[in-house]
Amino acid sequence: MVMNKKKVVVGMSGGVDSSVAAYLLKEEGFDVVGVTMQIWQDEDEERQQSNGGCCGLSAVDDARRVAAALDIPYYVMNFKNEFKSSVIDYFIEEYKKGRTPNPCIACNRYVKWESLLHRSLSIGADYIATGHYAKVVLLDNGRYTLKTAKSSHKDQTYALYNLTQEQLARTLMPVGDYEKDEIRKIAENISLRIAKKPDSQDICFVPDGDYAKFIEENSDINIRSGEFVNSKGEVLGTHKGITHYTVGQRKGLGLSLGEPAFVTKIDVDNNKVVIGNSQEVLDRGLIADRVNWMSIEGLRVGESVNLRAKIRYSHKGENCAVKAISDDKILVEFENPVRAVTPGQAVVFYDANSYVAGGASIVEAIK
Repeated sequence: MVMNKKKVVVGMSGGVDSSVAAYLLKEEGFDVVGVTMQIWQDEDEERQQSNGGCCGLSAVDDARRVAAALDIPYYVMNFKNEFKSSVIDYFIEEYKKGRTPNPCIACNRYVKWESLLHRSLSIGADYIATGHYAKVVLLDNGRYTLKTAKSSHKDQTYALYNLTQEQLARTLMPVGDYEKDEIRKIAENISLRIAKKPDSQDICFVPDGDYAKFIEENSDINIRSGEFVNSKGEVLGTHKGITHYTVGQRKGLGLSLGEPAFVTKIDVDNNKVVIGNSQEVLDRGLIADRVNWMSIEGLRVGESVNLRAKIRYSHKGENCAVKAISDDKILVEFENPVRAVTPGQAVVFYDANSYVAGGASIVEAIK
């Protein structure tokens, strides 16, 4: 019999990963409480039902069934206001500035952790837990960080770089020690109906992938057409509005230039989208701000460190030198040029031991 069991609130999306996370923690002897975060804005039931992933009504139904099967308490908590202010409003404002945001990173930091952790602690929980593929580690220097998951192709540390030391100290991520097929096998062995449920892929609040349409319907932004231009300023055609494009984009441009064409820059002030060839989309470095350090305490202005950087979730990473150029701004110089550094996205740094050193928000690319 386990005495004084630690209480953990598990964020349950109705998917196999968070469901097995709850099971594993219960098996370890934790007092497990399942919670699904209601984050969708007011809308009709049909539309809520169609929005899958971690947001729709089907997620609540699946999570409730899993909690019943595991014999753990289950609640739905309303985080609609937090989600709108920290994720949706941020998403729209970033596109308005000609940047490409990563709403999942904002949701992780400000909703799935900051808001859920605060509410969980208020009801007596010791930890929160999720089904993310990552590992929380306490280093010898006294700092908490993330280590890449056993499943390299499912690793989610990139989207979690912005978590604080306080949040990491109260976080459990049990599935980080497993491969995806091992997690599905556990779910099958304990007869969970969601064992073969597919993973969600798209941004949950834009399930059709039409970001420009979502922005138009949920803001007062006047999306105007403008000019496609090359690096010399020569007009190549007409674009549909800057919210339709992102740096590195090749498809859907509607241009016929005789060679592959890519978006290399979005000029918000002049409402122009700059187009270049495969060489012009390569970048030697970047400047980033809103830095969050994990495994290291930080850099003094002028100090630099050699790390490996990922500039998007699917990026394999590139060796780089990271230099602090102000209290909250860094210069990153890559060993080899990388393709399509995208303002608004995150750059995340890893050390030789696969620990997350930190990360930041990309401000601009350096050619």
